[in-house]
Amino acid sequence: MPRNVVFVAPFPAETTMRFVRAVKRLSDVRLLGVVHTPPGGSDANVYDDLVRITEPLSGRDILDGVEVLRRRHGQPHRIVGILEPTMVQLAQVRAHFGVPGTPPETAELFRDKSRMKVALAKAGLPVAKHRLVHNEEDAREFAALVGFPIVLKPPAGMGAKATFRVANEAELLEAVRGMSVSPSNPTLAEEFLKGREFSFETVTVGGVPELCSISHYLPSCLDVLENPWIQWSCMLPRDISGAEYEAAHVMGKAAVKALGLDDGVTHMEWFQRPDGSLAIGEIAQRPPGANISRMMGLAHDVDLYRAWARAVVDSAFDGPWNRKYAVGCAYLRGMGRGRVAGIQGLHEAYEAIGKYIVESDLPNVGTPKSDSYEGDGYVIVRDENTDVVKAALKKIIETVKVHYA
Repeated sequence: MPRNVVFVAPFPAETTMRFVRAVKRLSDVRLLGVVHTPPGGSDANVYDDLVRITEPLSGRDILDGVEVLRRRHGQPHRIVGILEPTMVQLAQVRAHFGVPGTPPETAELFRDKSRMKVALAKAGLPVAKHRLVHNEEDAREFAALVGFPIVLKPPAGMGAKATFRVANEAELLEAVRGMSVSPSNPTLAEEFLKGREFSFETVTVGGVPELCSISHYLPSCLDVLENPWIQWSCMLPRDISGAEYEAAHVMGKAAVKALGLDDGVTHMEWFQRPDGSLAIGEIAQRPPGANISRMMGLAHDVDLYRAWARAVVDSAFDGPWNRKYAVGCAYLRGMGRGRVAGIQGLHEAYEAIGKYIVESDLPNVGTPKSDSYEGDGYVIVRDENTDVVKAALKKIIETVKVHYA
């Protein structure tokens, strides 16, 4: 009998569908979908059966959708998904049906950034100073403790999204009022971490990080969010085994252990301060965005989507794998608003670094400018030499220009 694997995938974004297809390719799987919008095109028949729900972030709707599929096909073997805003709901639905996987208490610890930081600090790990702010007085007291600038973010935010910094008390109070902060609607205030920003990813099985990866953001995510015209890049160095990254490996593995994940992929943002000390920004129990999952696969010459599927469906890992390449992604965007009117410098960039390009998705003329920090397109490059990849990314960023009208 095939195993019933329920994939909660509200919308058929290409990134999501790569993970869906990976589960479909596992052996002895009947793939069942809980969706808001069914996929089309070549993915129209990827699910063996599916149920449509109205509110994709509603735990009640997800539970009802799974119940329909359970009645049709029997008890689910696993209930999975990749979207951070649904992680707690998926865990609650698993608990309801008695399905193995990340339990609600672990999912909530990863999702609630305030509780997460308390747990990490309790484990002796370095985190930004923080406080859950319930009113203006809380905000003033925290500012007096850490000084400006201060970062504000929703306690259950996703990465750097909906995150911004304030530079003085006037901006802080304006933000607190604008966010309608109250005892029932708190916001998380943090010291602003200065320095180089990285991420640390794991494929974890049985509580053990079996595969670890490090990415370098150029520049930091918050700089990118605050300046929507910046073309930025993310680079995975080939060699992450030396002394430069030793402390990050120890910190990242300890963070996974402190938060109690058994099986899955994690994505942790961390900083190296100017004095060399490290600090954790936050960590999520989901695959990384911004094409990092794709780049991890390219760096190790494996299918990272399958690695995630094997972890969450089979509680298995097929490695170990060597890191064979450096990989980087340049995200294409520009100044202004409106629709994409043209792209300048493509020919020059391809002439210079075309042999290193392994994947690209170029902006489409006429398409409205994206509000995402990932921009309107991207170019992924790969080579055995990290310096070559770094130079290729620099060439793309400096040469390719997106214009809007």
